[in-house]
Amino acid sequence: MKRNALAWAAIVISTAALISSRGVTRAVPAALQISPEGQKQARALGDAFNAVAEFVKPSVVQISVKRKVKAGVRIPFNRTPRGPNDNGNILPKEFEDMLKRLHPDGQLEPQQFGGGGGSEGTGSGFVYDEKGHIVTNNHVVEGADEIKVQFYDGEEAIAKVVGTDPQSDVAVIKVDATQYRPLLKGKSASARVGDWVLAIGSPFGFDQTVTSGIISAVGRTSAGILDRVAGAYEDFIQTDAAINPGNSGGPLVDLEGKVIGINSAIATSSRSNSGVGFAIPIDMAGNVADQIIKNGKVTRGLLGIGLQALTPAISRQLGYDAKQKGILVGEVVEGSPAAKAGVQQGDVLTSFNSTPAVNVQAFRNMVSTSEIGKEFTLNFLRDGKEKSVQVVLAPAEVVTAKMERGDRPKRAEPREAEAEKFELSDFGLDVQELTPELGKQLGFSATAKGVVISDVKAGSPADANGLEAGMLITKVARDKKLSPITSAKQFQDAASKSEELLLYAQTPQGVGRLFTLAKTAAK
Repeated sequence: MKRNALAWAAIVISTAALISSRGVTRAVPAALQISPEGQKQARALGDAFNAVAEFVKPSVVQISVKRKVKAGVRIPFNRTPRGPNDNGNILPKEFEDMLKRLHPDGQLEPQQFGGGGGSEGTGSGFVYDEKGHIVTNNHVVEGADEIKVQFYDGEEAIAKVVGTDPQSDVAVIKVDATQYRPLLKGKSASARVGDWVLAIGSPFGFDQTVTSGIISAVGRTSAGILDRVAGAYEDFIQTDAAINPGNSGGPLVDLEGKVIGINSAIATSSRSNSGVGFAIPIDMAGNVADQIIKNGKVTRGLLGIGLQALTPAISRQLGYDAKQKGILVGEVVEGSPAAKAGVQQGDVLTSFNSTPAVNVQAFRNMVSTSEIGKEFTLNFLRDGKEKSVQVVLAPAEVVTAKMERGDRPKRAEPREAEAEKFELSDFGLDVQELTPELGKQLGFSATAKGVVISDVKAGSPADANGLEAGMLITKVARDKKLSPITSAKQFQDAASKSEELLLYAQTPQGVGRLFTLAKTAAK
């Protein structure tokens, strides 16, 4: 049935009246409704950001770099937005690093970077002291033929490289101008997740750009940002403050205007910020910069310890709570600072210089950037008791560095020799006595004692944990402590009484570590 226009109008009016009577409609406010207290808090935060930015910006610089590169190369992306003091290009090295991070499985060909027989790029940095030293990233100035620094007031100066440290991605350059105020150094060890931070720099060439955010995480030691650098030291602060190409080398500051990090990298699926940025903690970067300024290079210290993660399984075998915090001493280099201080295999490190031992990488970073020749306090657990010793770090070249990094043992195959063999099927390995003949064949010293792994079953607990045929087992955990093993029968007896097995195994080269094995579940 058709309805005329008058009938439809009546229906609309009636419906509107019904909705209104039920309180469904709401009056549109004339202005945004924010409580006075909310407005006060918002203004206070804005005022804080403004005060920090105004205080910090005079200490932040833009760094322009020129490099000579081969002709016939191209950059496989669209041109970046042109900044007021930039030619629109990003640093070729920064491009390469970023592409590797974004596309770890992709192939990056050398001819993809640079262009036209020369290359220009822009990065950031900050005034470090009153002598004209400026701190930035190594990848900003690496391979530069010319470096120009522009200060906040437009003044420019040519800079020279004082020194670089690719392992931490820190560099120090120097200009003659000394009238600019150094940025105050904070303490990155005190930074907390959730703290407000500001990032200042020259993203895409737009100098003196300030962005805000919070600290998203600390102690990012396995981000893979410096994977291309041998022996790299990663320990990043993660932030959601916008960091883009060109921000590299600029400061990450707290609300006191103190630098707590050097902006270094981003994780993103595009060319720009996706809310995951990384900054080098100033505690580490400052130590590196101080060494570069003083000596022109960085010399790292080592304890001479093979560091291992303290897993719940290892904790249980050593008689500790499964949640015990610390780092396991898997090996001690003979004659090293740790050995001289009395540190032993199986000890659990709990702190160094009053800083808790959180994980292997962070501990290694902390020790490596500490002063060589200075005495430090090292705390650890042994047999359930707390102990404390004084250690004096030695230069890395004096200590066996490969032990500090916990390199995986190299494979060594046993050859035929007359010795009784024992099968430990629950753990997936066979062992045999170490006879003088077998020891000589495998390359162990004449004084070596233990049992040799003659076979490892594929897919077994031993295989999954990295044990290999030809390795020598010298110790096993019994009664909550590591004890020497001198015969295959002795080892078999210890294994038969355990659901989990903690043992120490090494190669003929002397490279070893502690392993934990759990029995194969019965089917």
